Amino acid sequence: MRYLHALRPIASRRGALPRPPAFRPACYFSSPSALQLRRQHSAAAAAAPSCEIHKDGLKLSLPADLAMAGAKQQRDKLSFMWLRDNCRCSQCVNQDTTQRAFATFQIPVDIHPVEARADQTGVRVSWSDNHQSQYAWDFLQQYLYHGRRKEKTVTKALWGAEIAENPPTVPYEDVMAGDEGVARVTANLMESGLCFVSSVPHDDPFKTKSLLERIAFIRETHYGGFYDFTPDLAMADTAYTNLALPAHTDTTYFTDPAGLQAFHMLSHKPAREGGECWGGESLLVDGFRAAAVLKQEDEKAYEVLSRVGLPWHASGNPGITIAPDRLYPVLEHTASGRLHRVRWNNDDRGVVPLTSESPEGTEISADEWYAAARKFDEILRRKDMEYWFQLKPGRVVIFDNWRVLHARAAFEGIRRMCGAYINRDDWISRWLNTNYPREEVLDAVRG
Repeated sequence: MRYLHALRPIASRRGALPRPPAFRPACYFSSPSALQLRRQHSAAAAAAPSCEIHKDGLKLSLPADLAMAGAKQQRDKLSFMWLRDNCRCSQCVNQDTTQRAFATFQIPVDIHPVEARADQTGVRVSWSDNHQSQYAWDFLQQYLYHGRRKEKTVTKALWGAEIAENPPTVPYEDVMAGDEGVARVTANLMESGLCFVSSVPHDDPFKTKSLLERIAFIRETHYGGFYDFTPDLAMADTAYTNLALPAHTDTTYFTDPAGLQAFHMLSHKPAREGGECWGGESLLVDGFRAAAVLKQEDEKAYEVLSRVGLPWHASGNPGITIAPDRLYPVLEHTASGRLHRVRWNNDDRGVVPLTSESPEGTEISADEWYAAARKFDEILRRKDMEYWFQLKPGRVVIFDNWRVLHARAAFEGIRRMCGAYINRDDWISRWLNTNYPREEVLDAVRG
C-alpha cells in the first residue's frame, strides 16, 4: 500500500532522538474527521422529524423537505386540546360525511399526550383519554407556519374594453358533456368574472335553464327562479322595461347578493308589423378594475367608499320590502383587506348617512361620500372601461355579480330574455370541485 509520510518533528533541545515518522494511509485525507462526522450526524438529526412533549404543547420539528422556502415559521408547538380536537381518524370524523363525530367539549380539560412519536409520514400520539391519533406532516406544516389554512385564491385578470377582442367562451356542448366544460366556465368566472357559452339552443328556454343548472342550483327570489320575460313591467323594476340602464350590480338589497347572473336573449322582434327593432346593446364593466383605478387615482375616495355603510332596498312590489341585515359599503373587503365585493346600484340605494365614522375615529360626511361616488361613477363610464356587445340568440353571458357591473342601451321592439341567479357559495363549490382534487378541496374548506 502506498503511504504518505508526515514531516519529521524537530529534535528536542535535550538531544532526544526524534520520534519515528508518522505514517497515515493516503485515503485518510479524503475521510471525514471525527469532528466532521459529529457535525454530519448533528445535521442529519436536525433535519430528521421529531416531537417532544412539553407542558404547554407538543413541540414539533418538520422533515427538512417540508420547510417552506422564504416563509417564516410562526411556532414550533401546538396545543394539546387543539391537536386532540383535530384528530381525523374514523372514530373522530365520519368518513362518509367528513363531519366531526365526537363531542369536543367532553374532552378532558387536562388532555395531554402519554406518548408521541415522529417519523417521515407524521406524528403518532397516545392521549391520556386512551385515544390514538395520527397527524400528517403536511397538515401540521400549515399550522406551524400559519394561524389557519390559507384560502384558495386565483389571481384576477382585470380587464376593460380590450376584452372584446377575445372574451372567455366555452361551447354549450362542452358544458353539457361533462365536468371538464363546467370547470372551464367556472375557472373563467373566477379569473375574469365573466364567461360566454356559445351555440346554446334558443328554441326552448329550458335548454338555457339546464345549462345554468350544470353550474349550480338556481336561486329563488321575489322575482321567481329561472326567468323568461318580455318588457311588460310584470315586476316593478326597470329591468322589465325598454329603457336604458346604467352600470350596476343586482340584488344590492340582499345581505347575500346573487353570486352569478346569466342572460340569454331568445328573440328580438318588432312590437308590431312594420315596426322598428333596434338597440339593446349590453355593457359589462369590471368593478374590480374600476376600484383599482380609483385607489390609484384617489386613495381617499377609495377609503370613503370602503367605510361608509349605506341602506339598500327593494320596495317596488306590494308586500315586498327587502333590505340587508345592516348597512353595507360600496366596496367590501375580507378580513385580510382583499377586495371582496362591489355593491353599486344608484336606483336601489337609500339615504346616505349624514355622518359615518372612519377607522381613525374622525367623521366622514355625506358630501365626502358624494364626491367619492362621483369619482367612481366617472371611472365606470370611461370608454376604456366599457365592454359593449350585442346579445344574440344562442349566446349566453354569465358573470360574477359580486364583481362585474352590467347595463344596457335603450331598445325598440320586443325582446324575450331568459336567465337566472346562482348563489355565490354554490358556484364557488362547483369551481373548487371541478378544478381541484377532492382532498385538496377538503383541506381548503375545513382547515
